[in-house]
Amino acid sequence: MNKNNGLPERKKKNKNRRVRPEYRKPEINSSSLTESHYAAIDLGTNSCRLVIASPTPTSFRVVETFSKVVRLGEGIIQENELSSKAMKRTIQALKVCRGVMDEYAPIVSSRFVATAACRRAKNVAQFVEMAKNSAGIELEVISSKEEARLSVVGCLPLLNRNIKRVLVFDIGGGSTQISLARVTDFGKTFIEGFVSLPYGVVTISEAFADHEMNTLEYSTVMERTQNILAEFEEKHHIYEAIANQEIQVIGTSGTVTVLGAVHLKLPRYNRSAVDGVAISAPDIEATINKIKTMGPEGRYKHPCIGQSKSDLTLAGCAIIEALTTFWPISEITIADRGIREGILLDLMHSHKQQTQYKKKNFKKRRRFPFDRGQRGNRKGDNSPAPANL
Repeated sequence: MNKNNGLPERKKKNKNRRVRPEYRKPEINSSSLTESHYAAIDLGTNSCRLVIASPTPTSFRVVETFSKVVRLGEGIIQENELSSKAMKRTIQALKVCRGVMDEYAPIVSSRFVATAACRRAKNVAQFVEMAKNSAGIELEVISSKEEARLSVVGCLPLLNRNIKRVLVFDIGGGSTQISLARVTDFGKTFIEGFVSLPYGVVTISEAFADHEMNTLEYSTVMERTQNILAEFEEKHHIYEAIANQEIQVIGTSGTVTVLGAVHLKLPRYNRSAVDGVAISAPDIEATINKIKTMGPEGRYKHPCIGQSKSDLTLAGCAIIEALTTFWPISEITIADRGIREGILLDLMHSHKQQTQYKKKNFKKRRRFPFDRGQRGNRKGDNSPAPANL
């Protein structure tokens, strides 16, 4: 009590008392957030390939890959059917793909495509059902046009910014896609034209399964390819543009990456060294000749070719040589990317657009949480409020 007036004594303020700090929202470390994962499977005539990636500000980062030579299209040129052995091999590979994806669950978005062998097979419906029931993989058999588009999209990061047109060729196991694309001043890409060769490295090599391709057979493949290219050239008139280096040529496939690795004299295959490297026309010719002179045994023992590609590489070289001798190509950019990367970029772009759309609509709903007819009670509006408010 205060001795003077009998009132309670006031507590003196403690000048050294700690002041409660102002609350600040903690900063979230982006690395602590769970990454968003996207998955793509490219099931071709020869291989089953999976890639899982997470988006980055400019592209994506690969977190896991799986690739297995399954030879799904083995013997398909005989009966136009997938053999039971080939389907079993492929289903086993797809089961591995499912197991890998489960480790990175939940997957934000995914797409699993099948190409030439499945397009051709009469019993494809049976195989697709097997893949769904046994491996939990819902395959989508895409057209040759969609296959060509995905290859272009996947290779676009390698496009020279100073060049507005690109010719992308993708040598598959059962077909070969050649696409001509243009990039507009606004960064949009559209396909000017494409052609699909009805053969690839597997179907060509199986035609000469009992022996090494001789010079005449090699020339026959080149001639047939150039006859198809002549029709494409007549329609799109790109010879002069290629000669003036107004069109960048990008190649993607197992044969193309082998070409890059052999040219670089790598002791073993290295994707980072091969992807994006440009090889001049004289070096392409010299490398193809080197692969030819290796013979079957030399290709089999080569660390960048090996058993799985030894009988396919020569067939791919015939197609590449057909292109480089038909058009005045000065160099080819090697791409260790293609359909899978195209799928991933598509999925991420689509998801980004959907997210932006939802955010935009959410902001609108927060700003106007009532119908147009109910805006009379907004501050500053003298019109009467609706009766139900």
